[in-house]
Amino acid sequence: MRFLVTGTAGFIGFHLARRLLRAGHEVVGVDGLTDYYDVALKQARVAHLAALPGFSSHAFMLEEPGAFMALMAEARPEVVVHLAAQAGVRYSLEHPEAYVSSNMVGTFQVLEGCRAHPVCHLLFASTSSAYGGNKAVPFRETDRAVSPLTIYAASKLAGEAMAHSYAHLWKIPTTAFRFFTVYGPWGRPDMALFLFTRKILAGEPIEVYDHGRAVRDFTYIDDLVESITRLIDAPPPLPGAAPVSAADTLSPVAPYRMVNIGGGRPVSVAAMIDALEQALGRTAQRHLRDLPPGDVERTEASPDLLRDLVGYVPATPLDTGIPAFVAWYRAHYGTGA
Repeated sequence: MRFLVTGTAGFIGFHLARRLLRAGHEVVGVDGLTDYYDVALKQARVAHLAALPGFSSHAFMLEEPGAFMALMAEARPEVVVHLAAQAGVRYSLEHPEAYVSSNMVGTFQVLEGCRAHPVCHLLFASTSSAYGGNKAVPFRETDRAVSPLTIYAASKLAGEAMAHSYAHLWKIPTTAFRFFTVYGPWGRPDMALFLFTRKILAGEPIEVYDHGRAVRDFTYIDDLVESITRLIDAPPPLPGAAPVSAADTLSPVAPYRMVNIGGGRPVSVAAMIDALEQALGRTAQRHLRDLPPGDVERTEASPDLLRDLVGYVPATPLDTGIPAFVAWYRAHYGTGA
């Protein structure tokens, strides 16, 4: 099968593309290789993929008029997985325009490409930040999500809405998924686990927000990719089909649904740091700080719909996933034992 995956130089896009290539599929990759974080890390991911048969790479920004449309006309993929985005809650407070351009205009270009060159399934990455100010946990896909706390969350909600409208108008089978704090080897340097690892190994203090009380539903990257690959084979049906369960978000007017990808086993940030200290064999210098604007105290996914759809729920514990990340980090950056 031929896939077009946006964001293949990114953390999640890299892992998904590698999984698909190793399964014998063809992957057409797109990435803008922005300098939001270390470009060398992005280039290393692309180089790793380039060594696998069936991969082709294209470097351009999705919001560039006509670029994605031309690639769709050339590649004619059967499935598009749209993972490219401007990420980062705190960065959005300083650079909101990047989120409008990448997450809204870029997503529009992807939708236009899928309209002009129909696909069997479009899958679109959203975020748990979409739940915003919701207080009830676990976060269920059937909960109203109308109180985003940052332009990042708002831009992803806008992407969900645009994708639904295109699914309705052009009958594009579309699955949107909301990710929950994804971590693992080849991770993003702006994420807490990566930042903490670098600083602890350098003997520098780490800033721990909400005094370590914040709770996150950490999702190991292999579990996330397993969930996505299973969802690829479960495109939403046209209106009129019966929902798979009471948890289903299948639209009554479009072949569209939204799915959480998270295990529903939240852990405090303090406990995550404890596990990281154990894996590193070092003790962190913790500087406790208040919760910054835009952050939430707790995230917790309801995994019911994911389980109902594909019979799978992320389950890798931190005491397995964090040592795997640390082993990769030491090998990649040559930090030794």
